[in-house]
Amino acid sequence: MGIYLDNAATSFPKPEAVYEAVMETMREVGASPGRGGYGRSLEASRLLMTVREAVARLVNAADAERIIFTHNATAALNQAVMGALTPGDHVITSVMEHNSLLRPLRLLEQSGVLLSVVPADVQGLVDPAEVRRAVRPETRLIALSHVSNVTGGMQPLDALADIAREVGCLLLVDAAQSVGVLPLDMQAMGIDLLAAPGHKGLMGPQGTGFLALSPRVTLRPLLVGGTGVSSEQELQPVRYPEGFEAGTHNLPGIAGLGAAIGVLLQAGVATVGNHERSLAEAVRSRLEHLPGLQLYGPREPRRRTGLLSLTISGRDPAELAFFLDREYDIATRAGLHCAPHAHRAIGSYPAGTLRVSPGWFTTMQDMDIFCEALTAIVEKGHS
Repeated sequence: MGIYLDNAATSFPKPEAVYEAVMETMREVGASPGRGGYGRSLEASRLLMTVREAVARLVNAADAERIIFTHNATAALNQAVMGALTPGDHVITSVMEHNSLLRPLRLLEQSGVLLSVVPADVQGLVDPAEVRRAVRPETRLIALSHVSNVTGGMQPLDALADIAREVGCLLLVDAAQSVGVLPLDMQAMGIDLLAAPGHKGLMGPQGTGFLALSPRVTLRPLLVGGTGVSSEQELQPVRYPEGFEAGTHNLPGIAGLGAAIGVLLQAGVATVGNHERSLAEAVRSRLEHLPGLQLYGPREPRRRTGLLSLTISGRDPAELAFFLDREYDIATRAGLHCAPHAHRAIGSYPAGTLRVSPGWFTTMQDMDIFCEALTAIVEKGHS
């Protein structure tokens, strides 16, 4: 089957319990939650609430009813910024953001939302002092990723949360690269809005994700339509969570997400993250003498996850990824990773980097084979 090292995009394989939950829900439940008073629909509603509660436990959200299911982190981020901001509001973000956050903010900027994009250093890290300097009286939101999808670097959330509380604004965290890999505690960490996909570190199916809200947040629904409640109203009911989940749920996917969270909680988020980090650190050590190698991200190991981003002088990252796939059946990702400004900050624009992201099921043997393959490709001098 080859070696899969693109878990930062989508984790693979999934725990066996995930496949079983998806199929069992399709075969045995079938119905949609909130769309009837009969047994199957009620069972669907119970399943939906069970997974909502599991998500709340995972991130220590204050209220499970403020867990809004989405189809991915992109949808969660769109709902967060478009539901929280109005013309005249000011939001602070950084150059390290994925387009899933930056593009909705740029769209809002066209309709009167004020946007400040703070810089990052060559390690891809944001200085909280830069965020503080960007604060205005109109500042409504600080919105940043917890972990960069380009470098694996962890941003200083504690300091950013302190700033948000000090100035009275909300803190939105894009947890696409940290949920399931780093312990998250919304209440202790001062996070008001947390957007996450189900298909990356949580090891759930594609087409799943969530937006978790603190009690401080008031949102407007982004998507309107059937909710299964308040059907007599022509306007969308602003009721958590139903008012923010218009249309039919991806119940099999959500069931799979619940099973994945169960596996993750049993294994321990920190254990999973440490496993991935240990694999990445072994690769760093083994490849450090490879001619032309450049590794990106924070210099301190404690400030990075198991995601590796690298270049080889004189070689196109896309070429390296091509030969890893064609000759060694190793899946990696090359390019800008939907975050062009991040590459400008760390000095890898316009070609981008070769990104290597192990997962829970990756072994040290897999990483040894990757190191041998990359070394062979460089030494062969493919062109």
